Amino acid sequence: MPLTPIDGHTQLVGLIGWPVEHSMSPAMHNAAFEARDLNWRYLPLPVPPGRVEAAARGLAALGFRGANLTVPHKRSVLQALDTIAPEAKALGAINTIVVERDAEGTTTLSGHNTDAAGFIGALRAAGFDPTGSSVVVVGAGGAARAVVFGLLKAEAASVLVLNRTLERARALVADLGRSSQSILRAEVLDEETLLETVRAADLLVNATPIGMWPRVDASIWPVEIPLPSCLTVFDLVYNPLETKLLRQARRSGAEALDGLDMLVRQGALAFEMWTGVEAPVEIMRGTCERALNK
Repeated sequence: MPLTPIDGHTQLVGLIGWPVEHSMSPAMHNAAFEARDLNWRYLPLPVPPGRVEAAARGLAALGFRGANLTVPHKRSVLQALDTIAPEAKALGAINTIVVERDAEGTTTLSGHNTDAAGFIGALRAAGFDPTGSSVVVVGAGGAARAVVFGLLKAEAASVLVLNRTLERARALVADLGRSSQSILRAEVLDEETLLETVRAADLLVNATPIGMWPRVDASIWPVEIPLPSCLTVFDLVYNPLETKLLRQARRSGAEALDGLDMLVRQGALAFEMWTGVEAPVEIMRGTCERALNK
């Protein structure tokens, strides 16, 4: 079924970032709107650094229903918002804006972060229950922060953050570990620590760009050592879909999960916030897979 023609009733959302031309989000969301027969469109919205507050406030004036945020704007947009959801406040980053209008036509911009819920949703869809689990997370950037937040909320038993810069990992732990019952700690990332801690873990998460195109021959795991076969390995990288780390996991008999499902599920949550309609997750993933295969 072709997309509904654009008319005066078309509802608009988009992606604010710099750059945005590489993003799969427009294709993914427009396929979802088509599948649900919604007269909506998702547009790439390139906004240079320093202009995101004006762009965000302009959403309501232009009649947009919301937007996604990507680099470098996830933090700098905070000042433009009227309300910030608790998960976004805890993470200090926004990836979804919802434009809300009351009966009098007054608009408010609410900021959300769907990354943590997208990660946990992808884990559970693959059959892994993080509750009570022991997890090693490699990395301490924004992606790692969302992963750790999601794991703590899902009541993982323990989460260890490994990072080459120990101070950054400790800062993440200090920020997120205050109100959690889970054991959350940080250590420096080196080969010996990685091997030792993963042997006792249920889940290993790569929350770094290591293995991403074009450096597809890189991996956080040593080449000559097999991964534990009882382990689940989740690589947040989705380009390529099968990273070197995931090939290592499969050769070792471990469960291997790619990062595309997290991307799709965080997008699906934004879709549902905007439209109030259940997102067609499989169609969204299939659209992204076809884009990656090209």
